[in-house]
Amino acid sequence: MVVAEVPKLASAAEYFFKMGVEGKRFRPTVLLLMASALNFPIPKSASDGGTGAPSSELRTRQQTIAEITEMIHVASLLHDDVLDDAETRRGIRSLNFVMGNKLSVLAGDFLLSRACVALASLRNTEVVSLLAKVVEHLVTGETMQMTSTSEQRCSMEYYLQKTYYKTASLISNSCKAIAILTGQTAEVSMLAYDYGKNLGLAYQLIDDVLDFTGTTASLGKPSLLDIRHGIVTAPILFAMEEFPQLRSVVDRGFDDSADVDLALEYLGKSNGIQRTRELASQHAKLAAAAIVSLPENDDEDVQRSRRALVDITHRVITRNK
Repeated sequence: MVVAEVPKLASAAEYFFKMGVEGKRFRPTVLLLMASALNFPIPKSASDGGTGAPSSELRTRQQTIAEITEMIHVASLLHDDVLDDAETRRGIRSLNFVMGNKLSVLAGDFLLSRACVALASLRNTEVVSLLAKVVEHLVTGETMQMTSTSEQRCSMEYYLQKTYYKTASLISNSCKAIAILTGQTAEVSMLAYDYGKNLGLAYQLIDDVLDFTGTTASLGKPSLLDIRHGIVTAPILFAMEEFPQLRSVVDRGFDDSADVDLALEYLGKSNGIQRTRELASQHAKLAAAAIVSLPENDDEDVQRSRRALVDITHRVITRNK
């Protein structure tokens, strides 16, 4: 799908899709497993995209959702790296570092435009609306992060809402789009959404932990990145509950490296890391429960895919990179 007339733009847009730097392919894997988990007989009155369509055609449409999702995700990474002035991503030099900010932004815009073209080809207005909302959420979440007040930065509720917009909305609405294309009921579609939402939140919570506990080599990007950019995440928020004096450090914004060291000292004395892992585990359990709640089906492929989706919830909270 990533085809451009200008070679330089094509090279930039394909940068994170090349062999060796393609990342974990987490989202496409989840979506294709969700497609298999939901591909079971449903009433003939199902909406467009249901069992009335040939199986191979349905699978192709679902694969398109996975491709669109990954393009939106990579586009957001390209834009984020420009905003954060990042130098590395996925263990290599970031695109903005290699080709400059302008081309990196244009490459992200190009990927979004290609995703829109692919989305239109599905000819399903509900799916188009869902994934258009995702792009809105990505922008909203980034703006929330950039413009938060002192009170908002120290609010767990605000943090989780921002995290949903920036991370979980994409996977949750994409899972729901898969269900809609399959022609599933509103109830089943919401279970798919709940799985994606809670999986996405668990994933980001563990990311926040790894930002403090991981290494640059394991993460593929610098550790302590968020706090050095003045971004307050769950471990610090939980630490602040135990040590209210940390609030004054947070309010100063971490411009001084001494404040970063002080915050890390408080974090080390607190249960912030453990409580963040526990919250991630709670969301992982909710994601697994959504899969267990799907209508019973004895098909071996369906059962295998559902087991894999549940297994992913465990992998998300036990990963180290």
